[in-house]
Parts: sequence; C-alpha cells; structure tokens
Amino acid sequence: MLGVVATLACLVTAAGCARQPSAADAMTEAENFQAYAQASRAWIEEKRLFQTENRADELAWNAPYEVRPDVPSTKAILLLHGLGDSPWSFVDIARDLAAQGYVVRVALLPGHGTKPADLIDVQLEQWQQLVEQQVALLHKEFANVYLGGFSTGANLALAYAARDPDIKGLVLFSPAFRSSESYDWATPWLAHFKTWILAPDNSRPQQSPVRYHNVPTNGFAQFYRSSVAVRRLIEQQDFDRPVVIVLTEQDSVVDVRYVRELFQRRFTHAASRLIWYGQAQPTGARDAAQQQRILTRSDRIADERISQFSHMGILFSPANPLYGRSGTLRFCRNSRNADEVARCEAGEEVWYSDWGYSEPGKIHARLTYNPYFEWQSGVIRGVLQVAEQGS
Repeated sequence: MLGVVATLACLVTAAGCARQPSAADAMTEAENFQAYAQASRAWIEEKRLFQTENRADELAWNAPYEVRPDVPSTKAILLLHGLGDSPWSFVDIARDLAAQGYVVRVALLPGHGTKPADLIDVQLEQWQQLVEQQVALLHKEFANVYLGGFSTGANLALAYAARDPDIKGLVLFSPAFRSSESYDWATPWLAHFKTWILAPDNSRPQQSPVRYHNVPTNGFAQFYRSSVAVRRLIEQQDFDRPVVIVLTEQDSVVDVRYVRELFQRRFTHAASRLIWYGQAQPTGARDAAQQQRILTRSDRIADERISQFSHMGILFSPANPLYGRSGTLRFCRNSRNADEVARCEAGEEVWYSDWGYSEPGKIHARLTYNPYFEWQSGVIRGVLQVAEQGS
C-alpha cells in the first residue's frame, strides 16, 4: 500500500520524484570525448578504492584520455582495454601512435577503474554501447577512423568493425576470440549462483593502482559473451581491411592457435600481419603464401631471463616506469607456489614468463614488458600506412 501511495505521489509531483542525473548518466550521454573523460574521472574519484596515497596518479591511470600528435590530423584511433584492466594499459602504445600522427583516444569500459565489485552487474551491452558512442564521436571529427583493443577489448573492436565498413583498420593485441579455458561457457550460468570464483579475502591483493587482480564471476561471463559475439560474426564473413594481430604462443588466456588459424582464413587483406611471439610453426607448400603474413620472433630470451612471453606483456615498452625492465611493479604472484611467490617478493633474482609457468631451479614472475616493442611498433606503422593509402 505504501508503495502505491509513493507511486501516486510521484505522478502528482513528477518533478520532485524525477531521478537526478548521475555521473554514470554523464558518461553515457556526453556530447564529446572531453565531457565523457571528465565525467568518467568524477565517477572514478567518487567510487574508486584507492591503492596508494597518490590519488592524482591513480585517477590519471584509470580515467579515459586522449593523446594528440604535434600537428593537426585527420586520422584517429580508439583503444579498448581488457577485462580487469584500465586505460593505462595503452600508455606506451598511445604515445607511439600519436607520434605516428594519430589522435589516440583510450576509453574506460563500464565496471572498471573503481573496484572489482563494480563488475558484478555489468553487461556486455554496456561495453558495446560505449564503443558505438565513442566511434560515432570519432566519425564526426575525423575522416579516417581505426580501432584497437587488448583481449576483451579486441573482441569489442572487431565485433564493431565487422558491422562498420568505415573503420579503416584494426590493431588487436592478444585478441580473446576463444578462451583457452574449456569451461568458459559455464560462467554466465555460474554467475547467477556464485558471485566470485575466488572470493575476496586478505590473503592476496584484489587490485593494483592500474588494474584488478580479481574479477567477479559476472566479469568472466561477459568476457565469454564477447568472444561468442565476435566468433559468430567472423566465422561467417571475411574481414578484408588491414589488420595487425599480436599473439604470444604461450598465452594462458587465449586459444592462440584458433586465432592464428582464423587470421589465415578470415583476415584476407594482403597487408594484414600476425606477429607471433614463440616458435616458428611448421607449414606446407599450400599455405606458404600465408606464412609471409606471419612474423615470428622467439619468446625465449635468456639474456633477459625471459622464459616465455605473457598475455599482457606485449603492450608495454621496456622503458615503462611501472612494468618495464626497471619497473616498480613486479608480478610475483605468477603461480600457486607460495614459496616461489615469497622468494620473489623478498627480492630474489627471477625469470619472467606467463602465468603458471615453472622450471626447476628458477623463480618466475610475470613478464610485463615487450623486448620487441619498437620492432612491433614498426610493423603496426607499416600496416596502418597501407590502410591510409586505401582510404
């Protein structure tokens, strides 16, 4: 009865009961990127569980941002981060692309930048809506628009570009078209019954200044949905615009062999390139022409104590202040071996790898940078130049 009275009261005095615009509304309804970035920053400042005393840096690392070249440009690229990550993921790549003459915008996916629990109710459709809105803004301002993404963000970028022929080209880092986890299909069902796969506790950090270390079950469910959505599109049609795909053979998240096969079968533009960090794959004469489009570099570099590359490391320059060779953030929790983690955290010499790798006599931390970053940038530059010439 009280609910009916309250509803009637709202109908009589609608202005008084109208929902006040929130920071979330301002993010989704922003008329330009600057307004979107400002609203996102306000949202983060209000909701974030800060990890350090330097709130200004954490805000800058987690908020959307734009990097412009020194001269006016007609070309722009939108970059989309992965599940649990932040816009800071592209700090090195954004600067590099801007130096090549691109206006670079890096978006913040809903549910990110604040605290892991904010992913409990997020939906794939919210991420897709963000991409549509930000690309629409780019189309209004620039003649040549490109998309890039990492992992889940790469799924979102390709799914959008497949429907928009005005996207000139793509740059996809560790695209998660199909997970390496056999039971990922169960996560949408499991999310209804189990909020966390790994319940938060005090035994391990839940987030860092730049990313989440733990993600609720629903986050994995929406990641899975993004992979299904992109597979439904790309399995039915070729993508004939220039694309760079960057993969590491030992990726613990992505079914990289599926992505590699898909690249050869569906990404048909002659200028497209797949960068493969790992061992050269055996081929037959039948697909020798395809192999010219696959560029291989070894993922084992003993001089740098690198046993293998990682899902995330391909994004960052060796000079990155947090994740580079001399970076201040070390991922010691790289396995379930508590003794190795403790010895890494105590400062012992480590080798570097993807999650879960072990080798007798060695302690492994996560590899968080790419020794081939400059070479990789050159490959990207060459492919995007072909896309520009075709516009």
